[in-house]
Amino acid sequence: MRTETPLAIRLKDYRPSAFLIDTVNLDVALDPTATRVRSRLKVRRNPAATDPRAADARNLQLDGEGLHLEQIKLDGRILSTSEYTLTETSLTIQNAPDKPFALDITTVINPEANKALQGLYRSRDIYCTQCEAQGFRRITYFLDRPDVLSRYTTRIEASIDEASVLLGNGNPTERGTLDRGKRHYAIWRDPHPKPSYLFALVGGNLKSVASTFRTMSGRLVDLTIYVEPGKEGRCAWAMDSLKRSMVWDERRFGLEYDLDVFNIVAVSDFNMGAMENKGLNIFNDRLVLASPDTATDAAYEAIEAVIAHEYFHNWTGNRITCRDWFQLCLKEGLTVFRDQEFSSDERSRTSQRIQDVRQLKARQFPEDAGPLAHPVRPESYIEINNFYTATVYEKGAELCRMLQTILGMEGFARGLKLYFKRHDGRAATVEDFLESLSDANDIDLTQFKLWYTTAGTPELVANLTYDAVQKCATLSLEQAIRGDTADTKKKPFHIPVSLGLLDPQGRDVPLTLDTGETLTDSLLHLTTRAQTWRFTNLPSRPVLSLLRGFTAPVNLTINQSDDDLAFLMARDPDLYNRWQAGQDYALRVVISAVAAIKAETRPVRPQKLIAALGRTLDDKLIDPALKSQMLTLPGEAEVARAIARDIDPAAIHLACRGLRRQVGTALGDQLVETYRRMEIKGPYAPDARSAGRRSLRNTALALLTARGTAEDIARAAKHFSSARNATDEIDALAILSNVRGAERTKAFNAYHDKWKGDHLVIDNWFGFQASSSLPTCLTTVKRLTQHPLFQPKNPNKLRGLLGVFAANPVNFNRPDGLGYEFIADKVLEIDSFNPQVASRILTSFRSWRSLEAGRRKLARRALTRIAKSKSLSRDVQEIVTRMLDG
Repeated sequence: MRTETPLAIRLKDYRPSAFLIDTVNLDVALDPTATRVRSRLKVRRNPAATDPRAADARNLQLDGEGLHLEQIKLDGRILSTSEYTLTETSLTIQNAPDKPFALDITTVINPEANKALQGLYRSRDIYCTQCEAQGFRRITYFLDRPDVLSRYTTRIEASIDEASVLLGNGNPTERGTLDRGKRHYAIWRDPHPKPSYLFALVGGNLKSVASTFRTMSGRLVDLTIYVEPGKEGRCAWAMDSLKRSMVWDERRFGLEYDLDVFNIVAVSDFNMGAMENKGLNIFNDRLVLASPDTATDAAYEAIEAVIAHEYFHNWTGNRITCRDWFQLCLKEGLTVFRDQEFSSDERSRTSQRIQDVRQLKARQFPEDAGPLAHPVRPESYIEINNFYTATVYEKGAELCRMLQTILGMEGFARGLKLYFKRHDGRAATVEDFLESLSDANDIDLTQFKLWYTTAGTPELVANLTYDAVQKCATLSLEQAIRGDTADTKKKPFHIPVSLGLLDPQGRDVPLTLDTGETLTDSLLHLTTRAQTWRFTNLPSRPVLSLLRGFTAPVNLTINQSDDDLAFLMARDPDLYNRWQAGQDYALRVVISAVAAIKAETRPVRPQKLIAALGRTLDDKLIDPALKSQMLTLPGEAEVARAIARDIDPAAIHLACRGLRRQVGTALGDQLVETYRRMEIKGPYAPDARSAGRRSLRNTALALLTARGTAEDIARAAKHFSSARNATDEIDALAILSNVRGAERTKAFNAYHDKWKGDHLVIDNWFGFQASSSLPTCLTTVKRLTQHPLFQPKNPNKLRGLLGVFAANPVNFNRPDGLGYEFIADKVLEIDSFNPQVASRILTSFRSWRSLEAGRRKLARRALTRIAKSKSLSRDVQEIVTRMLDG
């Protein structure tokens, strides 16, 4: 907790560790309140240290928090208290030897009392660790930094009755019983050097599902998923996803798994989604457990993606780790890109790209536009946990995608191969990554590096003019970034821009430049502030299809008419841009409606947009998944981001609701027919085709229910009661959450009674009440915090109720400020035991400066109250300070 203003840690101040730890031998005797940890560290001075003669390099300072030190030995000799200094955060050995030495440290920790869920803690009687980013220091004293790589051997001991399963990193080497069979132990050895944040340990009475995988070189790997008893039947999809991930990584990148075992453990209390610890991945159970009656199509997709993500970390994160926490994007951005590519190959590449862009614009673009903006590689931080952000993950992935676009798939793969060869077993930097790509392709990526070091989303302004006499079109592109002024302009980025020019039939015409060159790859490279290209041999005015596949994370401004957008919706050969045109058109309509509502005039009926959506619905060449995406109109948060300033959430809500109602009314017959035709009468299957049909059917149901007639509400209620899988049941519940009346009450009561015994599934019941647009939402959420099923210290419950409410555009942003005050109260409450979750919920205020004056004043008041509170954690203090000062 805070006693003084914490100091920022800066990238420019990085220095190699004065010491290295080659091997770590741990002996962990598990006990709920008094776990004893004995560590033996083989320590030596680092020859690469900046100045080994400096005063601070003479002493060995180890990190440690919340530890009770029992004993410390140096080369077998017990040290007296005069030979070391102990503080709340460190243990310093004074005048450490110049020669390599052994350090034996015995500490005692209390897993039961660890509600921050960092280090070693207990979750529903399961011992579990979470060491990323700096949790290992809560287990024993250590050089808890990612550039200190060690080989670990871990002996775990526990009562057999309390923990029949004992798991660690690497391969199992020995097991045995003690105390006449009452206790037992297991020894695990990881042959690969790793940083302390990848250490993991699990102990508990778990059940397992096992399988095997034969690698491309013929080695047999034992695969096991461990879960709470009774949940074994929900592991099949996770196991299948793991095997497909292993096959894909071998086929796409030639990367083979390197241990004899791969274990996954699902736990209920976990701050993150999952963790890639070497050979022992620990998962939040919501990202492992799935069955047709408990998990939606979206949940199946998420499990598939996250299982793949954590497995892919074995090379991009574990075998090659990050030198320091400023390089977090190096492992996370690259691995997110890899899991996106995996999902694209396993499912629909266009639909996956749309989902990825939706998430980027919903989570990362607002981050870039507000006080929490930071570069993909930050320059400083106070609490590293605050930088597990959409910018590091999602934007980091977009930078990898741009590099693949610039280099081509073969060139990018060639660069990665060189990166793995050069840095395997080492801690690397962004520069190391870019240098490998550059050297493998003989290309200078110095300008591209600006993407890693500059905060904000670039604005790309495009203008196309057509000369009917010369039969040519001129395209001008100009880039700018938030913070640019006439006096100080930021350096221009290298922006790859994919494009097409369409003739009246919607066909791509050859992109012939006035230089005579033809762009065979349909790719432009904007590398200066502004550039112009002139295309020739165009008999008629072409329609511009720009930024196909979203080749760069930019805000695009382009001079296109409603007719152009409708044309692209119907004719663009690039399916991603067909979807994007529909989103742009709908966004334009909603923004116009918001202005009309604020001016108290009647919004113009969007007949052309509705007609274009109707044609999309009838287009037999578009698969159901893509149709569903195109019929999913922009959400309120996306509209707010586009408006950017003086945002009135209530007006946006009315405008969005009005457009959905108009679309549902005008296309009613088509939607009813679509709803009927997309029904699947056979058994549930999570494959992409079946999921696409369910998605389109439920999207049609939502638009029909938006009309608000008794018949429509009855249809949604019947959809809920007759659902034969979780997707249909939960989608209907989400639709009914915004409907007043008996049907809503009946559905929520039925869902509660059906799933009250499943702590994972019941989160949907909490979440949909918290996301409701009804004016009673806040009162309901407050009542739910006292519900017997709400566990006030469980991260899933906190995110599922309070986190969802804080993302509720209309009710969090109530004009009376009570939504802000409620979340502020909860942030302070949660901060007392789990700062990481508290700071994540606090980021819901990230766009407060964009609100209209009344709400802006109320949001500031709530943030100021948090800032003035005593004993804030570093996590919350850093976020609230940036919110108010940014």
